Amino acid sequence: METFKCIMKQSMRSQNKNIEQIQQLFMKIDYESVGRIQWDGLCTYLQLEYSEQAAALARQKEVSFQLPAALQGLSYGGPVLRILSMPDDTLIMIREDGAIYFWSLQLKLKRRKRVFDKSTSRKPRWVTDVISMPQYNKLLIGTGNREIQLYELSNLEPYCQIGGLEAVPLKLDYCYEDPDKCLILYGDDQGCVNILSLASVRELLRTWKKLPQIENMPNISINHAVISPNVNYIRWKVHGDWVTQLNYYDSIKAVISSSNHEPTALVIGCTTGTTNVKQKMKEIRGVRKDVEARREQAFFGLPQRRAECDQTVFHIYKGVKAFSFCKRKNLLLTGGMDRIIRVWNPYLPGKPTGMLKSHTAPVIYIHVSAEDNKIFSMSTDNTIKIWDLETDSCLFTASSKASGIKGDFAACLYLPESRSLCVATDTVALLHLRLRSPSEPCLVVSHQEPVPCCRYNPAFRQVVSCSEASVVKVWDFETGRLLSGFTGAHGNAGITCLTFDTSGRRLITGGRDGCLKIWSYNNGHCLHTLKQDEKQSEVCDCTYVEVNQNRCIIAVGWDRRINVYFDAPRDFHHFWKPQPHWQDDLNHGHKEDILCVAQCPPFLLATSSYDGEVIIWNVISGHIYCKLNTPPCSDDAEDGKGSDRCVSCLTFLKSRAAKFESVAASLITNGPGGSVTFWKLFGGACPIANFTPSRDKAQVSSITVTAGDALAYVADQEGFVHVYDIKEYGLQGPELQSPKNVTFWRAHVSVVTSLELIEEKFLLSSSLDHTVRLWSADGKYIGTFGQQSPWDIFTPASWSHPRVPCEILTDPQSTPAHPVLGGDVAVLHTKEEEQDKVVEEKAKPEKTPNPRFPEDPIPEVEMKEDIDQWLPLDWNPPSRRTCGPGWPSIYQTLRCHEVTCVSAVGEKPDLSIIGSDLFNVNFLTKEQEGGEAAQEH
Repeated sequence: METFKCIMKQSMRSQNKNIEQIQQLFMKIDYESVGRIQWDGLCTYLQLEYSEQAAALARQKEVSFQLPAALQGLSYGGPVLRILSMPDDTLIMIREDGAIYFWSLQLKLKRRKRVFDKSTSRKPRWVTDVISMPQYNKLLIGTGNREIQLYELSNLEPYCQIGGLEAVPLKLDYCYEDPDKCLILYGDDQGCVNILSLASVRELLRTWKKLPQIENMPNISINHAVISPNVNYIRWKVHGDWVTQLNYYDSIKAVISSSNHEPTALVIGCTTGTTNVKQKMKEIRGVRKDVEARREQAFFGLPQRRAECDQTVFHIYKGVKAFSFCKRKNLLLTGGMDRIIRVWNPYLPGKPTGMLKSHTAPVIYIHVSAEDNKIFSMSTDNTIKIWDLETDSCLFTASSKASGIKGDFAACLYLPESRSLCVATDTVALLHLRLRSPSEPCLVVSHQEPVPCCRYNPAFRQVVSCSEASVVKVWDFETGRLLSGFTGAHGNAGITCLTFDTSGRRLITGGRDGCLKIWSYNNGHCLHTLKQDEKQSEVCDCTYVEVNQNRCIIAVGWDRRINVYFDAPRDFHHFWKPQPHWQDDLNHGHKEDILCVAQCPPFLLATSSYDGEVIIWNVISGHIYCKLNTPPCSDDAEDGKGSDRCVSCLTFLKSRAAKFESVAASLITNGPGGSVTFWKLFGGACPIANFTPSRDKAQVSSITVTAGDALAYVADQEGFVHVYDIKEYGLQGPELQSPKNVTFWRAHVSVVTSLELIEEKFLLSSSLDHTVRLWSADGKYIGTFGQQSPWDIFTPASWSHPRVPCEILTDPQSTPAHPVLGGDVAVLHTKEEEQDKVVEEKAKPEKTPNPRFPEDPIPEVEMKEDIDQWLPLDWNPPSRRTCGPGWPSIYQTLRCHEVTCVSAVGEKPDLSIIGSDLFNVNFLTKEQEGGEAAQEH
């Protein structure tokens, strides 16, 4: 390490900076803890590190649609041609037979109308495309009879039409140019791009509205329309086949069109022709035509050829079915029959800059979302894919079976406001995108599965957590960010426990498959697998022990045996076998599944089993030091029921055990009925204290203590964490009372699976509610690992405190247990009613008190502190008791106390001690304080 530090300091030209980082880098490369590294080890580390960074970046970009899609059936009719989105969040959908549907974003049908009249004697017409003119409240419809019809958008009444077109308009587009100017563009079946530039549009449309009607529609032919000085018509011959898509982009003042003709698969061209004088004169000389001849061409609708400088032509194999252009990213994407999505620089048509190959059917829809850095594509087999715009990698795939979209593809539209994809086939489908948004409230989880364990690695100041789905994640302790991780650690069996070696450079995990695995903490490489020859049983807990320079891994589980694996880093065999079992373990060991193991230097080891038996071992000799039998729960004994006596938590009080104190308690365990037991181990092992932290008697699930054994943190299955002052507790022998409760709060809404104190300042907790959280030592909420906004551990202002997780606020069990909040409000009775009540109470059998409430009343100040600690100031818990009519609201705030019921008539009190008559005493409420008039009581 010293040589490595010298070389790195020379390379970085720094003598005193980043020494700690250099040491951590050396430790990461030296994953076997041999004390030296070689060049191949450095190269391997760098390769794995960069690949893991790429994988972590890919995990951060995870996105998906909410499946299955919301579906809405359509009546029988022609295929859907296009879906339009209006500013009022209305979706317009038109079919080939002229039926127009207006939908809400929730796929609720607003109205429907057919624009073509079936009663006419004319041959049936069909729609080719539709586009809206929102500035003029018009709807443009192209028909198979070479017409462009205009309808009122509000009521779909016919307005006028432009007829006599040279070809069938297949694809329409529209662009508004202020003031009162617009472009109407359409691509036809002859491969031409037609552009109508209109000025004084409102006056022009009113003029067309007054023209003679043909079949109830005012009509003007294209030849008469271009005579108007407000109309400019240009027809460009662009493609060798019909136009498959056409769009005008005002940002580049160009029109992009596509076709299935390979030599002219996609063309980017201007609208009005070249402005290059030299190029213009060259073309005029070449074709030997004057300007008047070109005007006549435009007048009679004859197609013209653009100059080479006026267009960019893309030659693409098998043509283009769909494209999308993004000005912000300067990208052009094309898709077609060859099932490949190509990424182009729009100014370099020679070769694509990227190719996205994943579709198994022709691509017929592409959309680029620059805001989300995503590409959305759809193929004819109804497969939808989401791509990353920066890396060109496929992020998500939804097959037809997963999305529920059936039938032949007809139309598709991406809605950026709602971030959803609307697809029309035989049905209408709406798929909502799952994207993280800071403005959207969401439930923050660290894993997708319950978290059985988490540990802090002090060597790298990182937190490692695992899930029941065999997913291991590494988090930055100082910010809460996800650094790395890997899946499939124990296959489908799941991880049950994890720990580190003394250097922190190797991670040890145990799983339900009965195996333990040793991983390189730096690169996630599995170094060794520890397993038995016999039938594999689930591993419940494991620990790393170092005694007299001998290092070993001890695992316990369902095989009811203590398995010891010697740690030999120089052993290059991948599979390690356990050492022979201790003789005392075979003859006098546990009879039930072993649930927990804990060590206490220099040589003590404690194990606990399902039947409540705790055995203290000498690790050096393998002999049993003593056995402890957990006492049964008192309530279960009175009821005559068998209790669950399992012990799943063990914690040594190491400062006391190191002194071999014969009077003081040296071990803490959990027990039945939510109890916690303090054990004396030396001078006759026996329990010296027992108490129940939870008012509901919830089972204790995790225990940890500070380094000096001053405070004990106890967590239960309801997610509460209780902090007790045990500095002097159990030092002088048996204790009849519970230790002082310093504070308590609710950390999770489910079972707390592990607790760990970090640097005596912070508390790390994990739970079956899929979260790993960090708290201050006094219960201030810092954050949940994996949340959107990171924290700075050294800046308390960046912590989530005083906020708490939203699921804790909304959970009913978070409501404090108090007689006032629980509705146990005293009711005033008359003298006769009190006497009758006394007689009834004497006749009733005695009942045990409600275990939820403590025997001693909770002081009001402490109760208020607890509520303020759990909930924000503006949160009001729901009332559990409805007051009857006439019940004064002031009495709801009064504290109620039990009053001893007596049958004798009480004497009149002596009022002289207060110096005033009882009925003249004034009481002030909190609202009346500060100068308001006193209320007479």
